[in-house]
Amino acid sequence: MRIVIGEDEALLRHGLTHVLEHAGHDVVGSAADAEDLIRLTAEHGPDLVVTDIRMPPGHTDEGLVAALRIRRERPGTAVVVLSQHVQRRYASELLAEQPSGLGYLLKQRIADIPTFCADLERVRAGGTVLDPEVVALMVARARRDDDALDRLTTRQAEVLAGMAQGRTNGAIARQLSITEKAVVAHASHVYDQLGLVPSEDDHRRVLAVIRYLAR
Repeated sequence: MRIVIGEDEALLRHGLTHVLEHAGHDVVGSAADAEDLIRLTAEHGPDLVVTDIRMPPGHTDEGLVAALRIRRERPGTAVVVLSQHVQRRYASELLAEQPSGLGYLLKQRIADIPTFCADLERVRAGGTVLDPEVVALMVARARRDDDALDRLTTRQAEVLAGMAQGRTNGAIARQLSITEKAVVAHASHVYDQLGLVPSEDDHRRVLAVIRYLAR
C-alpha cells in the first residue's frame, strides 16, 4: 500500500514512517504542514493518506481541512485522521460527505501497532474505522438527542457501536459473545427503529451509523 503521511511533529512523523515501512507498506511522502500534504498527495496519488488534524500554520484544523479537500478531489484515496483528543465535530464533518474509506483514530492507538496497521488495511479496503472513544462519545450524545435511538435495547446499541467502529458482523459477534445470526437480527431491529427501509440505492448500515454520529 502506498501511503502519504501528514504530521508536523518530526519524531512522530519518522516513527509512523518506520512502523508502516516495517509492516511492508511504501511511504511515498511525508509532510509537516497541510499545504505540503495536499501537494504530495496530488504528486504521488497514494492509496492512503494518514494525517494529524492539527497542523501548521494555525495548528487548529488544517489537517482536517486538507483531508476533506483530498476526499473531494481524489475520491478513491482512503484517509485516516489522527487526533490527540476526541472531537465530535471532526468526525461528523468527515462522515458527512463519504463514510467509506475513512478512519478517525486517537494517536494513542498507534501504540498497538498490529491493530493500527489492521485498521489502515480496513480503511484502504473501503471500510470505516472509528476510535472506540469517538464511538462512545457519539453514542452517548445521540442517545440524548434522538428518541428513536433512546428506544434501542442495550444489545442493539452495542451492535450499532460495533458497526460504527467498522467491524464486521463476525467481529461484533466475537466481541459480544453472541452468534453472528444474532448480530444480523439486532442490526435489522436497529434499522427498523431508525426507519431505514431496504433500498437498492442506500446502504442501511452506513446510514444507521451516520444517523447518530451526525447528531
